[in-house]
This record gives sequence, C-alpha cells and structure tokens, in this order.
Amino acid sequence: MLAAMPDSAPSPLSAGGTPSRSGGDACPGSLRLHRADDGALARVRVPGGVLSADAADALLAVADRFGDGELHLTSRGNVQLRGLDAECGGGPAELLAAAGLLPSAAHERARNIVASPLAGLDGSPSLRGRLSALDRLVCGSAAAAALSGRFLFALDDGRGDVDALGADVTLISEGPGAAGVVGGSCLLRVGAADEVFRLPAADGPRAALLAAEAFLRAAGESGAWRVKDLPDAVRAALPGEVARVVGAAADEAVPRPRPRTAGAPEPGPVTAPAGGAEATAAARAGSGADPVAAARAISVGVPLGRLTPRQWRLLTETARRHGNELRLTPWRGIVVPGPFGPDGAAEALSTLAAAGLITGPDSPWTGVGACIGRPGCAKSLADVRAEAGAAVGPAGRLPVYWSGCERRCGHPHGEWIDVVATSEGHRISHVRGELRDPPKTVRDHPAALAAAVAAARA
Repeated sequence: MLAAMPDSAPSPLSAGGTPSRSGGDACPGSLRLHRADDGALARVRVPGGVLSADAADALLAVADRFGDGELHLTSRGNVQLRGLDAECGGGPAELLAAAGLLPSAAHERARNIVASPLAGLDGSPSLRGRLSALDRLVCGSAAAAALSGRFLFALDDGRGDVDALGADVTLISEGPGAAGVVGGSCLLRVGAADEVFRLPAADGPRAALLAAEAFLRAAGESGAWRVKDLPDAVRAALPGEVARVVGAAADEAVPRPRPRTAGAPEPGPVTAPAGGAEATAAARAGSGADPVAAARAISVGVPLGRLTPRQWRLLTETARRHGNELRLTPWRGIVVPGPFGPDGAAEALSTLAAAGLITGPDSPWTGVGACIGRPGCAKSLADVRAEAGAAVGPAGRLPVYWSGCERRCGHPHGEWIDVVATSEGHRISHVRGELRDPPKTVRDHPAALAAAVAAARA
C-alpha cells in the first residue's frame, strides 16, 4: 500500500538561505503531504497537464472523500488537494494509483513536465508522443528519482509559451524537415541559456533526461535543486557537459533567446481553420470562419485557480462528451479538446460561464492570480484572495498576482504586476523578467489599493 509520508524540514531555498540537500526538499507530493493551516496538502503531478475524464473523476473523489472538496490548479499545471485529514493514511494514494496518476512512488515528485496546452489543436505540432516518452524515461531512471520537486521540464510546440516559464530543461519543437533533419528536429535548452542544441526530434526525450541527470551530477555537494541555483561556474559549464553526454557537438549550438513573456491560451474557442494559427486569429477577429462553430477545443480560465466540485464535474462531463481529455495549463486554466459540433462549443462555453469560469478575454478575472493566503497559510499576512476579489475591475493589459508574504508562492513568469502583503501595507511593483520597477507601498485601504492595482495593470 502506498502510504502518505510526513512532510520534511522547511526548504532552505524557499526561505532564501543556502541550498542544502541535507535539509530535505520539502516540496509536497501525493505521498509526502504538507501541513498547512487548513489541513494537509497533497500536490498531484500531472505531466503535461493531460488528464482523462476518468482520472479527473479520481481527483475529485480524493478531494471529496479526504479533503475540502475543492481542487486547486498550480502554476505548473498540477493539482493541489487541500484540507486533507492528517490521518488519511494511504487512502488518497490508493485512489490516485488506481487511476494511473502514480506510476512510480519513487518518482512522483520528479514528474514535473509542462507542455504547450494547445499543441496539436490549432495547427501546431502535437507533443503527445514526446510527452509520454519523457514521462516514461523519467520514471524509469533511478537517478531521476533524486530530482527535487522543483526541477522542471518543459515541452514547447514552437510557439514559445512554456519556453518562457524558466524550466530547467526545455525541448522546443521545429517543423518537419527543419535544418534538413529527416522527421523534423527539436531544440534543447538548459536553464536560462540563450544557446540551444538542435537534435533530431526522436532524440529529444532521451536528451532531456540525460540533461537532467547531468544536472544532478553537477549539483553534487552544492545541494542545488534547480539549474539557476548552481554556483555560477558550475552553471556556466553545464551546457558543455550536456552537449557531451547528449552527443550534440558544441558547434551545433544555435542562438535562441528565451521568450520573456509567457502566453496563456486566450479563453474561448480554439480553432484551426485553413491557414493555421494566423487564420485562427483572423477568425477570432471576425474575418473568415466562425471561431465557435469551427472550434477544435475550448479554453477556460479558473478564477484564482480554485475549482468547486460543481465546476470540476461540469468540465469533466464536457470532456467526456467530446474528446475525453482535459489539459490543465500553467496559467491556472483548462483546455478541453474536441471535436465539437456546430453548436457544441457555444453550449459548453455558455454552461461553464454560468458556473463562474472565465470563457472570454474580457472577463475581469482574466490575468488575476493569488496564493492561498489567510486562513490557509500561517505565513500569510493577509487574505489576499478576498482582496484580489474586492479589487477586480476591468481586464488590465498586464496580469496581476497577489502574494500574502515575501515568498510569493506560485507567482507567474514574464511580465506582471506584483502585489505583496507586508507589515506596512501592500507593495506594488512592475516585474519584467529579472527587472523590477521601484515599488509603491499602499496602506490597507481597499479603495486605494484597488485603484493602485488597476493603474499599474493599465
């Protein structure tokens, strides 16, 4: 029986200290629960965010039987179950394993893989085979079991959406015949390096695993849990070591800067009319085919990433009626692939909108995120979810993320407005990658706070 393990010591990385494996990686999983103020927390890794309808039912069953009934989406397209009874034992793990969500007890926290959620749906290359191969290789590698729960793989279909998320190892698709490689090629990025290695597409998953294993050897006694945590000299040497073990010659490296802004799927219908992604945009703009009638999938946002049992059931029922699949996105949204009939997408979007989900880009909740805040987290200085709800106004140009403390758990990547609760009020700043504008501190007056956030987003 798979039993729940107690949480370990606090992570020195999350506290800003020197990383040390002797302190233990406290990142929660399905088997290692984290103690929070609202009960135990389990984080279920969903590689690529891809769930069958039956697996989605299993997650809800665990949340309903052992937790608070709700499901929380993370910034890596995973699911958190909160309010679990500390005495639940191996019950949740047994249900998850029966649904195929725990293929390896030793690797369940290492299966951190994000993937472009619209891959194969809007004329872009499919990543299904590459995703399955990488997950299988990670679970089959004894060394990979030592990866921290924070180490991240990304599979990008070429559009740059998940390439912008700052993963430790990224594979980027190129089209068939790219660079003269029969069957197409892919690019391998290690950490934030601007140079990537070009490989045959079929070699990509194995190369990604070899890169992760090379990182583990490089980490050595430094205790680094991610590529960015390595000492500078070690991090600079890592791409060369990866090239050696993968077999890519150093002179095959090509420049490809990592995108600064991650692109979440726009809420609404996902189409792929003749002409591919450009025609999709034209259809949305009103020229060409009706985007709803031509929908290959629908995309919805989840306010603050929090799904009620009713919302989850509606999404699962929609998936079961159409493509039998849900794709959880790293932007706390869900894509439901089709096929949809002429009226299927419109009906589904209407039903989901009535249930409180985001089905169009003009929703005031679009781009609004927050950590769990009070009362779920003892470290939080404010109920930031309630504050975010009170400050919701017209959709802004930039996303905004509310954090209850300086840890800023689950914050986005790219460019956003950062709102952090402090002992002196709320600090608001504009973040662009590694750059941050001078912050402005607003005292805890709801109207003033809402106005300052709206101005910053605009």
